[in-house]
Amino acid sequence: MDTEWNWAGNYAYGATAIHRPTSVAATQELVARLTQVRALGSRHSFNDVADSPGELISLQQLPREITFSQQGSTVTVDGGITYGELATALCQQGYALANLASLPHISVAGACQTGTHGSGIANQSLAAAVSAMTMITSSGALVTVAGEDADFAGRVVGLGAAGLITSLTLAVEPAFEVATTVYTGLRWETMLDQLEALLAVAYSVSIFVEWSDPDRSQVFVKSRTDTETTQPEQLFGALPADRPLHPVRGVEAIGCTEQLGRPGLWCDRLPHFRLDFVPSTGQELQSEYLVSREDGPAALHALRGIEAELAELAQTMEIRSVAADGLWLSPAYQRDCVGLHFTWIKDQARVLALLPNLERLLQPFDARPHWGKLFVTPAKRLAELFPRMGDFVELVRTCDPYRKFANAYLRRVTGYDS
Repeated sequence: MDTEWNWAGNYAYGATAIHRPTSVAATQELVARLTQVRALGSRHSFNDVADSPGELISLQQLPREITFSQQGSTVTVDGGITYGELATALCQQGYALANLASLPHISVAGACQTGTHGSGIANQSLAAAVSAMTMITSSGALVTVAGEDADFAGRVVGLGAAGLITSLTLAVEPAFEVATTVYTGLRWETMLDQLEALLAVAYSVSIFVEWSDPDRSQVFVKSRTDTETTQPEQLFGALPADRPLHPVRGVEAIGCTEQLGRPGLWCDRLPHFRLDFVPSTGQELQSEYLVSREDGPAALHALRGIEAELAELAQTMEIRSVAADGLWLSPAYQRDCVGLHFTWIKDQARVLALLPNLERLLQPFDARPHWGKLFVTPAKRLAELFPRMGDFVELVRTCDPYRKFANAYLRRVTGYDS
């Protein structure tokens, strides 16, 4: 096949073919027949998590499935749907998800499998909304797993290792409105002193730091109009912007969702970027590390040790909060977290050269990497950071005894097959 690339253009897939079945039955036949196969989502991962030494299956052409439970508390969707497609359908029916990631272009299944999240001290990872999944196993059989199953918490953030997800059931709630106000000029020391208060000031908060001038940070404050009061006139010394702003200073905000405190539906405000535009800058690499919320200020202070390098390579650093969950491989497993998200310039060699020093500075804080982004943490250390890693490996060996879904990424990060 012609060379296929991920969204960022920094990774070329090595698989020999990509299949695009139009039915679950056809997908089952493919999985049963192929000896090595993986699911390919929206290609927004910055590493080889979705690649296969054999062939890939994209589920984007499966029929769209959006089915509400009788009580209206859950929705079941197909394995190929994106959050943008789902959010549009939910809004039309008067429903909402509790949270969204920074951009709506990503697939629901892929985001959940890699532990993707939004922000908010009371908001868990996107995968925490999943109450059931239907998967194609290595034999081609269709199996449904749900929250009451003993190993369910090991499958939801599962790195694609246990099978291809054909449907997910997610918790929903009545639709709500959100207003976004961006504050500028937050000083570094103020941020460190008031980090928890800043992250708790609204339903969803993101702080963007430009390392060449850390005293000019931006704070994206997203308030629910049904439960929160009017946003303040100043925020720990930072003032409201008088025009829409992009998270990366100097980039036009045309692709950003609406700001200036104007209320709108959750699906049009919780992401930073609009569905009809290229997300973020379009020319970037990403890494993210999650530390416990109480360690956030100290971890940020430690990064000053490579401030010059960060000023050269990081377009911006986003600071978000994620509530604890019980999913085995979730970076927020059993601890409330602060996520330190780096949007790098598109220079992979230099970024990869910096990551060992960055991870060394964050090591005292047990920083867990985001599975879909660039990191160099070895399997031995990851097993210490994720206490259920051994259980996950045993689960994968049971679910995939012939290593049909194995790839270089799984061996590298889990010790699987070692």
